[in-house]
Amino acid sequence: MGDTRDCERCGDAFEPQREHARFCSARCRVAWNREHTRGSWAGDSALGWAIAAMSDTTQRLGRIRAKDWPQAFAVIGEAVWSVTIVDATLVRYHAPVYDETLAARPAAERLLIEGTFGGLRFLRNQMGYHADHADFIQPGPRAGSSPVAAWTWRPAAEPALDALSLRGQEWEMSRYRDYQDHLAGHPVGETFHRAEAFLRQAAAAAGAAEATGATGATGASLPATR
Repeated sequence: MGDTRDCERCGDAFEPQREHARFCSARCRVAWNREHTRGSWAGDSALGWAIAAMSDTTQRLGRIRAKDWPQAFAVIGEAVWSVTIVDATLVRYHAPVYDETLAARPAAERLLIEGTFGGLRFLRNQMGYHADHADFIQPGPRAGSSPVAAWTWRPAAEPALDALSLRGQEWEMSRYRDYQDHLAGHPVGETFHRAEAFLRQAAAAAGAAEATGATGATGASLPATR
């Protein structure tokens, strides 16, 4: 039997299909959103601040030419956190709009975007906790003169999973494979550019839906591991 958790609205136990799932059904999710978030779109609160912080951090990657590697590693780590915070906020509060924005992309691009976020979630969980930043980041041959955005992601060793539940192990291994397939060997700046472009589009769609009173009760929902 898989892991279960209690729905935050009705209290019924359910088996989550997503890492951050909080509700047993779309009905409960929509009802909770109506009760707790109506009239205050996250664009001028938590999500708005997160978007601004994300943009500021990712833009620094193109400006910094770090001879001090620890400083460069710290900026990249901050960018990972900023992007995954925005991603988690959209998944948590605007899941239907997030999925609809993703579904509108061509299939190959959609898989690339999903893989990019899976890899970034793996970095968020591992970098600085279970492994050092240097285990994931490969400075360029001219690290002192090239921007940090031109550095690349290193291939990573499989994570230790013994402390996780069976479902948690499945999710983390999925994220690990996404990292290996879509980040490892690619430039750091390329990863963040792709992630930020999608998150900005999804956030704009969430704001438009809130402004028009559309809460996302209907619409396509893609199966995804987050």
